[in-house]
Amino acid sequence: MKKAYVFPGQGAQFVGMGKDLYQANESCREMFEKANEILGFRITDIMFEGTDEQLKQTNVTQPAIFLHSVILAHALGEGFAPDMVAGHSLGEFSALVAAKAMGFEDGLRLVAARAGAMQKACEAKPSTMAAIIGLSDEKIEEVCASIDDVVVPANYNCPGQLVISGTIEGVNKACEILKAEGAKRALPLKVGGAFHSPLMEPARVELASAIEKTDIHRPVCPIYQNVNAKAVTDPAEIKENLVKQLTSPVRWTQISKAMVEDGADTFIEVGPGQVLQGLIKKVKADASFSSASI
Repeated sequence: MKKAYVFPGQGAQFVGMGKDLYQANESCREMFEKANEILGFRITDIMFEGTDEQLKQTNVTQPAIFLHSVILAHALGEGFAPDMVAGHSLGEFSALVAAKAMGFEDGLRLVAARAGAMQKACEAKPSTMAAIIGLSDEKIEEVCASIDDVVVPANYNCPGQLVISGTIEGVNKACEILKAEGAKRALPLKVGGAFHSPLMEPARVELASAIEKTDIHRPVCPIYQNVNAKAVTDPAEIKENLVKQLTSPVRWTQISKAMVEDGADTFIEVGPGQVLQGLIKKVKADASFSSASI
């Protein structure tokens, strides 16, 4: 029996997240307070008592989810015993810190830099994303490739659910064609811009510099990375894949399949929500699922 610990990305946040951890013990409280100091604002006030609107800001959402996930993994102590880890988009940074490939403070600084760089890229070029339900990945890839505007597959979430990303015109055009091709739904997403698309290139360049300066060590177990859905332990390869992540698709369907093929039969979601459990169930319905709790 192998345990896979999985870490959620943007969209899993909720007001009140992490408050139980802050109140649980001194060690968790110190980590939250260190985060307030590093970020230069009291993110804990927004996480615990803020509004949905405040929490939705990219520069708040990303570090908030990272903090919830990483501090929860820390609170589990010896109960955190992964055979493998993976994280969806932003969650990859949480997974790396939890698996001791990166220090907590370094990870937080990278996540803050990532959020800021993505925010700037979003503001520079209006763009969007949409979830396509009920079509094959191949058909969606084919339609995206046929459109002149920038529009690409961004999140392979599970069989029958793929998120596309690009210019507003490109995404709208793709949604029209995909509905005509038989998609059950084509849902515009309330996001700041075209994550995991070529439009994030300025953010990738900015983040690459920060990643290169960060110490990354061999994790305690393999991490299945977004870019190639393969088990990785080599620090140089981890860095290379992290740099590529912002402009490449999140291959979560492929990650789920790879972890199952490598023996994972118990999945523990570490962080807010249970989004990833729902996606993994589409790959292995009989897997054992749970959410991490203290």
